[in-house]
Amino acid sequence: MAIDRTPVLKRCRSLDMDPIYLGVTKKSNRKLIRSSRKISEYGLQLREKQKAKFIYGVLEKPFRNYYAKAERMKGLTGPNLMMLLETRLDNIIFRMGFARTRKEARQIVGHKHVLVNGKCVNIPSYRVNVRDEIEIKENKKTMQRYKDIAEANGGMLVPAWLDADLEEFKGKVNELPSREMIDVPVNETLIIELYSK
Repeated sequence: MAIDRTPVLKRCRSLDMDPIYLGVTKKSNRKLIRSSRKISEYGLQLREKQKAKFIYGVLEKPFRNYYAKAERMKGLTGPNLMMLLETRLDNIIFRMGFARTRKEARQIVGHKHVLVNGKCVNIPSYRVNVRDEIEIKENKKTMQRYKDIAEANGGMLVPAWLDADLEEFKGKVNELPSREMIDVPVNETLIIELYSK
């Protein structure tokens, strides 16, 4: 399994984005010195794709598969792509506040701590559907890790399309998110332009 071991703050600086979208509260004091050269259209498209891949923790081949699936779905490809990325199980765990970062959410899913509709799921890319109930296993809720997460994420806002109870570590998907509900700084139209060449 391939793992992206790039330092988070360094990658955020190079992609010109805030680390808060990854759940990281640290800030880098270093400033990225950009050359005065103008970025080409292809460069801008590539940067948006890299940003989306980095935020959701998806490698190139699965990302291309998400694009192909979004293209086959009804409606606009761009919002469909963002909806597919947003309904990944690891992202839902992060959005509900059951993990501090998306990487931690991926680890929680991989370690078999998550139940979807009462069944254990350990695939981070598992696609969650409307009315699916997600919870942390009963015997894992007492772990110190989850006490720390509950303390850290106490005041976190849960998106409108999700219901989450941070004390019980249970949640439900009310609806599929539209593009307006997804607060990720990615211009998906540039990604679509890049792939449709």
